[in-house]
Amino acid sequence: MRYGIKTLGAAAAVALGCVTGIGGGVAHADSTEAKSLYAPSALVLTVGKGSEAAAAGVQRAVVLSCAPRSSGSHPAADQACAEVRAVDGQFQQLVAADSAPGAVCTRIWDPVVVTADGVWEGQRVSWEHTFANSCTMKKTGGSVFAF
Repeated sequence: MRYGIKTLGAAAAVALGCVTGIGGGVAHADSTEAKSLYAPSALVLTVGKGSEAAAAGVQRAVVLSCAPRSSGSHPAADQACAEVRAVDGQFQQLVAADSAPGAVCTRIWDPVVVTADGVWEGQRVSWEHTFANSCTMKKTGGSVFAF
């Protein structure tokens, strides 16, 4: 049986590494346990012109993080987090309630689409809603989409 010098050299290097522990080691996987007491809650919120998110031009976008404390680029992060918590992350409930009952909006169709994408209390969120115009968005969207 004939072995080349390169084959024997490689085999000797592997054997030496196994015996001495050089270049080896045991790979440990990261723990799947949570590294925080809080489930992650971080969202990207957008406002755009159009009737659906896929075709809308995004006009504004912010980040809203609510755990362990309110933060992000949202101008009213504390209030927005409180509103999302109040509906347990069900964004459709945010737009179902009339938060400004005295406000009057025209019936002009100039659609504005809002989206929320990310994680809310450890659960994936991908939501969008189309308002007839920016006035109806301000009237029913609360502070979550007021940026």
